[in-house]
Amino acid sequence: MSICDELHEFLNTLHRFGFSFNEKQIPLNGIYILFEKGEISHNSDRIVRIGTHTGINQLIARLKQHYINENKDRSIFRKNIGRCILNKCNDPYLQTWNIDFTPKETRVKFKHLIDVNYQKSIERQISSHIRENFTFCILPIDNKEQRLDLESKIISTVSNCSECKPSQSWFGLYSPKDKIRSSGLWLVNKLDSTQLCKADLEHIKSIVDSSNGVPKCFN
Repeated sequence: MSICDELHEFLNTLHRFGFSFNEKQIPLNGIYILFEKGEISHNSDRIVRIGTHTGINQLIARLKQHYINENKDRSIFRKNIGRCILNKCNDPYLQTWNIDFTPKETRVKFKHLIDVNYQKSIERQISSHIRENFTFCILPIDNKEQRLDLESKIISTVSNCSECKPSQSWFGLYSPKDKIRSSGLWLVNKLDSTQLCKADLEHIKSIVDSSNGVPKCFN
């Protein structure tokens, strides 16, 4: 059994969250693993995204940026879903969508390109798509360096697994991003970094064991 086999087997046994999740069952710090409806590998639900956070106690806030807060410039995941929605229809608004309007100077310079009502409608479509199609499990990890290290290794392990390929109907195949289409992940970074070793996998299992399992009340 490969490392990715074991990883999928283990993560598919963990408690699965969706929209709307109970915040009291979410740890303050950790790695989230996303699964998508209809995507299968290793005879189980296929991992389609791995993510974490850098700020202290910001896991819940990060999940809200994906599932709840309708602002594509605060969630690259939302931005990539929106790209697929627009690219599928050959919508020229994709060029505006790609712009990051977070910096004030960018908002001033390109304000004339924004169709506020249309952009809101796209955000609503993204919210519906994410809430209906994605679930997640969590690895509770307080240490930032450990979170970032394991996040990177899990991403690379799944990205380089020959079995972890998207289905022919995977929505990500509409992405204009080559790395998303080829990897089958809603990610473009850390796809070819150091992969998990057996010791890393055992450590992941021990993290969940030592937390007495998820979910439980964290607040």
